[in-house]
Amino acid sequence: MKHVIAFIQDHKLTKVTHALHGVDGLTGVTVSSVRGFGRTHHAEGRREVTDELELLAPRTRLDVFCSDDLVEAVIDTIRSTAYTGLRGDGKVYVAPVEDAVRIETEERGDPAV
Repeated sequence: MKHVIAFIQDHKLTKVTHALHGVDGLTGVTVSSVRGFGRTHHAEGRREVTDELELLAPRTRLDVFCSDDLVEAVIDTIRSTAYTGLRGDGKVYVAPVEDAVRIETEERGDPAV
């Protein structure tokens, strides 16, 4: 089981989530609004900043928990639909998940997802 974490541009959310609905076997995605900076962050030539939030770009975070056999399909779907070809398109990370428990049924592992 894997945890796919993706950071994408806000305006790509609808396109990406519609595409993820088409991944057969994917049971869900969690979406959060976040702020941050990446490699393109630099203070050169910037005016005086009084609010630290001005230094942080808005992004959308997607959290997907899925079986190992769906990871590549999830990554490819996010990458292809979030792509603009410009800096700041985002990142996708994959981490292992040790276990999952569905509270309602007490199922564990992949069936719980």
